[in-house]
Amino acid sequence: MAQMSLDMETGFVSASKNDVQIPGDQGTMLSLTDDLASASSFFFRIKGGYRIRERHNIIALVAPLTMKSDGFLPYDVSFAGVVFPADSMLDARYKFNSYRLTYRYDIILKKKVEFGLGITAKLRDAAITLRSPDLIAKKTNTGFVPLINFRLLLMMDDRLGLLLEGDALAAPQGRAEDILFAAQYEISDKMHMHVGYRLLEGGADNDEVYNFSMFNYGSIGFTYTFR
Repeated sequence: MAQMSLDMETGFVSASKNDVQIPGDQGTMLSLTDDLASASSFFFRIKGGYRIRERHNIIALVAPLTMKSDGFLPYDVSFAGVVFPADSMLDARYKFNSYRLTYRYDIILKKKVEFGLGITAKLRDAAITLRSPDLIAKKTNTGFVPLINFRLLLMMDDRLGLLLEGDALAAPQGRAEDILFAAQYEISDKMHMHVGYRLLEGGADNDEVYNFSMFNYGSIGFTYTFR
């Protein structure tokens, strides 16, 4: 029987690493977390699921992310072809929106254990903007990334479980991981909630762009199943 679900996740996200160099072979290496002050941000994600014949899952995810940093640097900064003079007030905005479509097959479906594997097609809509009172520079990047999807649920009792799920892949061109570790509680037969930690990490290193980042999420989410 086909079954639909809607998941909404929210909380706060902070950056523990966000190193940028643009172009990747000529720009100034800049840390948006260490060289500038990076603020935590509110986030939300929306995910819709469609289960077919019990084990086949089609999942669509919208996951926007925008982080801000600012501060003064005692040296010139070359970014995307623009040189910002030393001691300028710099305001950085880091956007990394993600749109994903996933197919996952549930290999194990038991009362105490659920495990599935699949593949995700990710569309990345990214932009890094650096501005001062007099100058502005921006680097945009839109691209497709294939990822491996996984989900593991271990039930402690009839209502409480431990959830590990995400998308991840590493290659010579770069890597990407988006992984949730959470406790899940069944509120009713139609709704459950989760509370946990999400890690978003990855980046790329090439002549056009160098960027490696790590974001830490405190997450709470609710999933409603239309039965």
